[in-house]
Amino acid sequence: MAIIVPFKALRPQAQFAKQVASRPYDVLNSTEAKLEAQGNPYSFLHITKSEIDLPDDVDHYAEEVYLKAKENLHAFIQRDVLFRENKACYYIYQLIMPARLTGGNERSQTGLVCGSSVKDYETDVIKKHEFTRPEKENDRINHIKITGAQTGNVFLAYRDVDEMNQLISNWKKDKSPIYDFTAEDGIQHTIWIVNDDAAIKSISTIFKKKVPETYIADGHHRAASAAKVKTALGDDATAESMYFLTTLFPASELKIIDYNRVVKDLHGLSLQQLLDHINSDFNCSLVGKEPYKPSGPHEFGMYVEGNWYKLDAKEGTYTNDPIGVLDVTILSNNILSKHLGIHDQRTDKRIDFVGGIRGLAELQKRVDSGDMKI
Repeated sequence: MAIIVPFKALRPQAQFAKQVASRPYDVLNSTEAKLEAQGNPYSFLHITKSEIDLPDDVDHYAEEVYLKAKENLHAFIQRDVLFRENKACYYIYQLIMPARLTGGNERSQTGLVCGSSVKDYETDVIKKHEFTRPEKENDRINHIKITGAQTGNVFLAYRDVDEMNQLISNWKKDKSPIYDFTAEDGIQHTIWIVNDDAAIKSISTIFKKKVPETYIADGHHRAASAAKVKTALGDDATAESMYFLTTLFPASELKIIDYNRVVKDLHGLSLQQLLDHINSDFNCSLVGKEPYKPSGPHEFGMYVEGNWYKLDAKEGTYTNDPIGVLDVTILSNNILSKHLGIHDQRTDKRIDFVGGIRGLAELQKRVDSGDMKI
């Protein structure tokens, strides 16, 4: 069963919350982070992407980057931008996304912020579904060890528990939030603190008795890094290192969005050769200049040399077992590995990933800039 704990958060003073809040470190590059934090000394990017406060030619994985993050974190505390909670609490976190970001109607999702057990991660109570990339894992390990803080949240999902849903709903209705603001991207963030001892005990008990497992939706590198830091500490491991920062969302609150790949080259093929090869496993049709978003299973959109193509996987080119039937498996086996020579997405430097929240325009941008080919 899932073990979760309340924790003493290091969090912003209410008047600084909107300025401190930033996007996750791994959804924007250093140039974008520098622009986003420009003129805002309170942005958390000064801690999570601290290379923005160093010369442009600094290696982003150099020790001085992590030392700068530690320095900036301490400065935030000394300036009273951040303060430490005086007791271990849970937090309820609600996001409301405008229609322009969802591609449909406005939607909200609410989860519980807590500490999740590293032991649960190690024993597979916390389920994983993707491999991690060594350089990204080491980056977060160094960041945690040198700053002495877990600054990145791991997004977990769990099957709905009516009792938990009702507790969260009642708390939101009866209590005032400690933070409520709309960020620059239009997403509204609202957070309630759960500091009542009886409620804290109830939440811990519900998960211990009624939630057999949780699932990583986002944050595999952060989770893996937290586990490895705990192991590396050995006998010096603190109570805090036994847990890592997570937000748990019930399945009913989730929406699955795309997670896209971009590749630097065509592995020595011309576009026509690639299309000819792909046709053995897919029905391939030219869509044109307008972005194409798949609308059903086994459909893919491909942008290359200024045009979008629709790819439909042919029957018989994939297996029907629970893994083989997944679109991500079909893409990996029948395009990335078979034709583009990418056999290990964890370590191959020719591939990168673009979250669906950034939209298909970001894929076009990466390709049209010459940074990527497809």
